[in-house]
Amino acid sequence: MPAIPGWIEAHLPSGARHQMVDVGDGQRMHVAEWGPANGRAVLMVHGNPTWGFLWRKVIAAIRVRAGGDELRLIVPDLIGLGLSTKPAAEMHSLAQHSRWLGNAIDAVLPGGAPLVLAAQDWGAAIGLGALAPQRARLRGIVLGNTALSPPRPGFKPTLFHRLAQLPIVSSVLFERLGFPLGVLHVSQGDRTSIRGEIARAYRWPLATRADRAAPLALARMVPDSQTHSSVPALEITDELFRTAQVPISIVWGNKDPVLGRVINHLERLRPDAKVVRTEAGHFLQEEVPEPLADAVLDVVGRASWA
Repeated sequence: MPAIPGWIEAHLPSGARHQMVDVGDGQRMHVAEWGPANGRAVLMVHGNPTWGFLWRKVIAAIRVRAGGDELRLIVPDLIGLGLSTKPAAEMHSLAQHSRWLGNAIDAVLPGGAPLVLAAQDWGAAIGLGALAPQRARLRGIVLGNTALSPPRPGFKPTLFHRLAQLPIVSSVLFERLGFPLGVLHVSQGDRTSIRGEIARAYRWPLATRADRAAPLALARMVPDSQTHSSVPALEITDELFRTAQVPISIVWGNKDPVLGRVINHLERLRPDAKVVRTEAGHFLQEEVPEPLADAVLDVVGRASWA
């Protein structure tokens, strides 16, 4: 595992445990944990192009609240991102990412141990896809800004995702220039929330061009048609989200320029979900960690752990 620089460690909650987990196909996933090994498990999954660092404020907020020290907070870096191994672009698919994460879950929580899923961006679809074959272990869901369903007729991809499909331009932008890592602040409600050393921390794991296959590959995983290769996997995640008999909370950033309106669809799918709307942007863990921490503790408290 690459050593985490001291200037990044200074931003992380103390007491972390780190391990590299073999997940198949020659890939190894970095997993950080906080809290007791026998605590109720919360799997916290980031999306594109971030890493587990994104959850640090939420982890800190959970741990200062009553009961927070009783939880086992498990924070993986998706393959291709963070401290995990970085395979070639052709190895990335939504189904593959779900298999990799599912293997990591089995390694760190053997025996079908129960968990609550907290996820944002691609982390939600990947996380639900990982749990679909073993849905009995899912005890609750906490979502930030994300999309979980196949595209509906008449949809139009965003400019960001249209750029990702351009053959030459996308390679220059994502792999050579490091897009969108240098402009994450543009997707925020408060653009100062990802600046300076925080912005540098997101760029650090993908410092070289050789490490930058994943951001473009994950952007291309977003369907641009109803025949896209991600659609079958999204049908699985959509079905699990609609039918899982577990408590659900959603904390949403209304100022997300990419996914802001998707909350209306999620509310239609799960009218029973508790929803907190905020003026945050896409990476809402940076702007509103306390509501996310409250949602995690609420779902853990309402979940059945028998």
